[in-house]
Amino acid sequence: MKIVVIGGTGLIGSKLVSKLAAHGHEAIAASPNSGVNTLTGEGLAEVLNGAEVVVDVSNSRSFDEDDAMNFFNTATRNLIQYGKAAGVQHYVALSVVGTDRIAQDRPSDGPKTIRGYFRAKLAQEKLIAESGIPFSIVHATQFFEFVKNIADTASDGTTVRLAPVLIQPMAADDVAAGVGRVAAGIPVNGIVEIAGPDQFRLDEFIRLGLIARNDPRNVVADPAAGYFGVEVDERTLVPGKDARLGTTSFKTWLTQSATAPTR
Repeated sequence: MKIVVIGGTGLIGSKLVSKLAAHGHEAIAASPNSGVNTLTGEGLAEVLNGAEVVVDVSNSRSFDEDDAMNFFNTATRNLIQYGKAAGVQHYVALSVVGTDRIAQDRPSDGPKTIRGYFRAKLAQEKLIAESGIPFSIVHATQFFEFVKNIADTASDGTTVRLAPVLIQPMAADDVAAGVGRVAAGIPVNGIVEIAGPDQFRLDEFIRLGLIARNDPRNVVADPAAGYFGVEVDERTLVPGKDARLGTTSFKTWLTQSATAPTR
């Protein structure tokens, strides 16, 4: 089966292409570097020719709402247009657990928050659902690989302040495996949630990650700190009971990361 992976050279995309190829699929990594640009439409007709499935794991370079909205609306409309012309039978997109919950404004929000990015993701999902192409949207939890990024965003000097809410993060390898299984399967015409095997408090997750990196910053549980600066509830960041769980624990991932060869 020919499966085109939009964003196929990124963190998740490159792993996904490898996993699909290992299972006998013709997996094509599509990105601007390979001459495929979803914002302009360049190369889409050619790369989607003969494809049964298109998987979009690309992302906006900015969390700004206007930038993200322009990216997801433009790219998705182009993928729908060229996908229909090519006869694509399954449109798969990677999104985020809690997207609909995080997108909702709160009284405590300032003028610019990450919520705008999630509103753009919701717009992307709506376009796909209404496209007429059979689809599956994969909602994944936060990746282990983004521990430092979360800490950096929440840092005030040597102190990292995070809300002690539940989170169920997962390894990027498991994200790619989960998306791959959905892509190779029958369209669900809805949402599939994937997550890691264990739940943590957000502050605990980041604390363990920084300790493993020998990062001296002090992580403080602060209910007012939120997540990327926005207020979140106890279960905003965790999936429902029917989520498909990855197999890699955070402890195992930390051990493997510590022993991985330096490139």
